[in-house]
Amino acid sequence: MAHIFNAKNLPFELRQSPVPEFSWHTSQKLAELVKSKHLHFDVRSLDPGKYSYPYHFHRNAEELFVILSGKAILRTPQEFIELDEGDIVFFEMGPEGAHQMYNHTENPCFYLDIRTAADIDVCEYPDSGKVNILPYREIYEVKDKVDYYKGEENVSDKWPHEIHKIISAR
Repeated sequence: MAHIFNAKNLPFELRQSPVPEFSWHTSQKLAELVKSKHLHFDVRSLDPGKYSYPYHFHRNAEELFVILSGKAILRTPQEFIELDEGDIVFFEMGPEGAHQMYNHTENPCFYLDIRTAADIDVCEYPDSGKVNILPYREIYEVKDKVDYYKGEENVSDKWPHEIHKIISAR
């Protein structure tokens, strides 16, 4: 069954972060309405003078923006570039796909945001040194990264004494 949406007829809700520079309007979770299994997609409106999400990239999701109307400046690892109506931008997984937008105009910038739906994704924020485990929204600082085996010493001490008797009897 085809599901048709038009940005002019969608209800939008304001998403205001505690940091005033990050603010946008988003449609309902359209992918949930149609029970999409492999895509997340929303129509977003970036207000004048506002930034989209913090500068970030995904480790396990690809993302695509389609500018429906308006303009915005796109930040990538390579450049800052003005996006205009009709532009389609693909963001690959990993640091090369890092991105952020800023609406430098006096009019809203409407865009379609399409993402692949992974069970779990890790989103990294290079400016602030954080990682976000999605969909759980567990956020940690990269500086706290530890070795895989940290705290795993003396593993036999963590097993019950009764089990040691069984092992040593063999």
